[in-house]
Amino acid sequence: MLDVLDRRLAAALQVAPRASWGDLARAVGEHERTVARRLQRLLADGAIRITAILDDLRSGVGKPVHVRVITDPGSVDATAAALAARADVRSVFAMTGAADVWCELIAYGPDPLQRLHEILTRELPAMPGVRATESEVVLRTFTTVADWHAPLLDPGEVESLRACAVPTLAELPAHVELGQAERAVADLLVRDGRMSYTQIAEELGTSVPTAARKVGWLLERRLVHLRAEVEPALLGLQVEAQLGLEVRPAGIDKVGRALAGHPGVRYCAAIAGTHDLLVEVCLTHESDLYELATEFIGGLDEVYDVDMSFITHAYKRGHLLKDGRLTRRPL
Repeated sequence: MLDVLDRRLAAALQVAPRASWGDLARAVGEHERTVARRLQRLLADGAIRITAILDDLRSGVGKPVHVRVITDPGSVDATAAALAARADVRSVFAMTGAADVWCELIAYGPDPLQRLHEILTRELPAMPGVRATESEVVLRTFTTVADWHAPLLDPGEVESLRACAVPTLAELPAHVELGQAERAVADLLVRDGRMSYTQIAEELGTSVPTAARKVGWLLERRLVHLRAEVEPALLGLQVEAQLGLEVRPAGIDKVGRALAGHPGVRYCAAIAGTHDLLVEVCLTHESDLYELATEFIGGLDEVYDVDMSFITHAYKRGHLLKDGRLTRRPL
């Protein structure tokens, strides 16, 4: 587990993954040298990894799908490892509840539903230990894990850090077609979310101003979400859980927006499947989960059922394997 300052600095990077050491130091009230030394150590050790998540749905690259897998007894690790090795799988967790393993995969290609059909009917059933699957397709994302930060900073610090980031457009386009150059930049940011404009320009054989413009174009349209990945337990957050909510149709948007604003919610999306909303939470204690379910969600009249499962182990987060390797299909 990290000490108090390390945790605060990790949370600061979650808010502003590309902020300079100076900006981070000013925001949290620490000396720049201290901030640089601590964060460079955490990045070198792999305790913090800076990457990015593409908005596959809005960019038209693919369809995000959540898949729950029931496995043969004793095969959870093997099944999860096989899923994690796939380039089209973004995250893999072991779960409590009816299913044993959960993963988020992206159905890529010009006909993503046909591709999803092939994955669900041929590829997943042929994997080791897979007994049954249940899939839910993402319709709209209210907040992503890249938008979330550990609740270890005060509002003034968060505001200061957010001022360092590229401002988003007042109205985000529902769909944006990515050109080849934008896809190349997005790939580089997924590889290293703090990659400098100079490095990006060298990789792409272009000028530094052009590289900066391309990065800004992606970020202001929120087509790429920068992400500082840290194991929640290192931040003192011991409880990870997924909630499947059944919601009255007219209230899905209202409930999704409300949950997106809760500090313990790191992911919330409207889905087509057994549930209407999939919610991922990260909390300090089981009592916090109880309070979230009974008081916060219980106070939303549009919600009429909640299914809760604990995440017991993460095999892959945001295309990053536990050993730090990036496994992802190039755009």
